Amino acid sequence: MRKFFWVLFGMFVLIAPRMACAATETVSLVNPLGEKDVRIIIGHIISAALSVAGSLAILMVVYGGLLWMTSRGESKQVQKGKDTLTWAVLGIVIIFASYVIVNALILGITTGSVS
Repeated sequence: MRKFFWVLFGMFVLIAPRMACAATETVSLVNPLGEKDVRIIIGHIISAALSVAGSLAILMVVYGGLLWMTSRGESKQVQKGKDTLTWAVLGIVIIFASYVIVNALILGITTGSVS
């Protein structure tokens, strides 16, 4: 146990001067995001998420159209294609509205005005 204590003490004696020197040095970090305001960063993240959701909704429109066009007259397949198209378009409308609201909120929070 004494050996362990002396080893720790010796390590502390060797490391302590380096720690004291490191405390006086200034460290500058480069911000990889390019923005300093957290509100703007959050706005960019939300906008990116809404963009991905919009892309998925457009893919669903294509899928619904493909279902409808390849139904070969089967009413069940036609209905499935119509339903997919209806819900995908509704999703696009909701995503667009969310995008407008988020942009207005972020603009209002960062600049103090919506216009």
